[in-house]
Amino acid sequence: MKKIVTVQEVDGEGMIGLLGKNVIVFCLNYIYTGVLSGVNDTCIKLDNAAIVYETGAFSSNKFTDAQKLPFSVYIKNAAIESFSETDKK
Repeated sequence: MKKIVTVQEVDGEGMIGLLGKNVIVFCLNYIYTGVLSGVNDTCIKLDNAAIVYETGAFSSNKFTDAQKLPFSVYIKNAAIESFSETDKK
C-alpha cells in the first residue's frame, strides 16, 4: 500500500481562487455560467447567471444556447460535479 503522508494547504485553489471570475459549473442536472460572487461550506453564488442548455464546441467563445436569468443563483455544493473558469458568454 502507498500512502500520502504530507498534506499541504494551498491558498487560492479551487472555488476560492475563482471568486470574481466568470465560471462554468457542471451540475447533476444543469450547466450554469456566471460570475462567481460567493463561496461557503454549503453553496456557491453566481451573479449575471445563465443556464447553459447547449454548450456548442468548447473551442468556440460563445455558448450555442445559454439562457440568462434575471436573478443571482445559489448552487448547492453537493450538486456540483466540476467547475472551471471560462471566457464563454
